[in-house]
Formats: sequence, structure tokens, C-alpha cells
Amino acid sequence: MPINYCYHPQFFTATIFDWKHLLKEDEHKAIIIKSLRFLKNEGSIVIYSYVIMPNHIHIIWQIQDGFKKETVQMRFLKFTSQQIKFKLMDTGNTLLHGFLVNAADRKYQFWKRNSLSIDLWSDEIFMQKLEYIHNNPLQDKWNLAKLPEEYRYSSARFYWDGFDEFNLLTHYNG
Repeated sequence: MPINYCYHPQFFTATIFDWKHLLKEDEHKAIIIKSLRFLKNEGSIVIYSYVIMPNHIHIIWQIQDGFKKETVQMRFLKFTSQQIKFKLMDTGNTLLHGFLVNAADRKYQFWKRNSLSIDLWSDEIFMQKLEYIHNNPLQDKWNLAKLPEEYRYSSARFYWDGFDEFNLLTHYNG
């Protein structure tokens, strides 16, 4: 893993408000990918693993020196929220109405507040989370693929055969 003196790799989970299946559509998954690619290319994060599920995402990333964890997370969630809102507005999608909230700081809310971020202090825990991420689409309640590497919106294929369709990933072994 790249040398980083401020942050350990982190297991980050963000969930769609009210567990709605907003990320079922590929165009919404593409917004997540675009935001991750921007953060990676600007050098604020290194991404080791991810999965985009219909109503949540899991990422193993490492915030890089010179960036603040809270700021990176906020920028990611804010950008994806805005872009999804614009997409729903542009297409007249009635899903948008389900995200109306009566809040002082926003009209719509797409992500649940208080995303989960856990430092991965050991290789054992890192590998446990990596395996969890890759097997998430196979769970009976999702049944999105038969094998981890078959699910397009996951890093499993990268660890299976080296293919990184979205140019996001760094192997955890460097």
C-alpha cells in the first residue's frame, strides 16, 4: 500500500436515504464512478476496493496526506447528491419526490446522514472487508451475480484478472 502518514485505509459505507434503490440505475452508478475517479485523479484518495449496490456503496479507500477525511467524504457525498438530483430533474423522474425533506439546509436528501467510516488497522481486517465487499452482490437478498467477478460495479474482477474497467483501483499489495 502507498505510504501515508495521516490515515490508514478505511472501510467507507454510504447508504441511500430510507434505503431506497436509487443506485439500481446504471446512470446513477456512473455518477458514483465519476466522483471516485475525480477524487482519485486529484490525488485525495487511493481506492483499493468498492461495490455499488442498489441502495448503498462500500469502498475501501485511503485518504492521502494533505487532505482531510471529513472534507473528502463530504465532497464525494455532496457531488453525487447534486448530480443525481440534476439527472432526476432533467429526466422528470418522479423518484425525485421521494427524496424531498423538510430540512433547513436542503430540499432533497439522497444519502443517510452519518456514513460509516472504519479504519482498517490490520491486514486481517482489511482482507475481511475486501471479501465482504466482493461477496455483497451474491447475497440472497440481492442476487446480482453468481460469482463476485461477474458483477460489473465491483472491484472483484480487478482482483480476479486485473481488469479495471473504470480506471479506479490500486491493488492493496501496491
